[in-house]
Amino acid sequence: ALLDLSGVHQVKGTWMGSITLPCTYTPSEGFTQETLSWSMERDYSTSTVFRRDDSGDHILLSRFRNRVGVPKHSPGDASLLIENLEIPDSGHYTCQVTWRSKNNSLITKELTTIVKVVKVAVTKPVIRAGKLGLTVPAGARSSLTCVASGSPPISYRWFRSSPGGKAQLLSSQAELAWDSLRLSDAGMYYCEAENR
Repeated sequence: ALLDLSGVHQVKGTWMGSITLPCTYTPSEGFTQETLSWSMERDYSTSTVFRRDDSGDHILLSRFRNRVGVPKHSPGDASLLIENLEIPDSGHYTCQVTWRSKNNSLITKELTTIVKVVKVAVTKPVIRAGKLGLTVPAGARSSLTCVASGSPPISYRWFRSSPGGKAQLLSSQAELAWDSLRLSDAGMYYCEAENR
């Protein structure tokens, strides 16, 4: 089992999510990794997605730019991470690693994984209600975090409601944080979650 690649047969990902296609081996003395490439076959055509050689890392398909990567500093790990999955990312992905031995001969192994990208049923965001009536000492650091389930991407907004029904927008993040709470921060806060 010297220099055998191990991975999985199939990986399912959800649209807009991210997945890792495992491809690992046990580094072995006397062998150095020369090249590593990931190619993808779809509709009977094969193209190289990613290549690592002595000149660095190269993403060869423009539609994968800024969306794929392979761990940098873990020897033996050639797994491919794909982010912001699109439906056309489905296909057969092949991890190919070539090693050079001490006597300068080359060994190449490959491993293929089927990727299926599925659309999840589209659902409205549902916010998990937090505890009502939070008491925090003045001067303390504190934060409120909004968590919603539903189809990604979800955007969040925090408001503070003031007398007279006016709402004041405080944050466009899931978390609303205070470095040092003042007495004037007491009041009613609420969060709004929104998706497509």
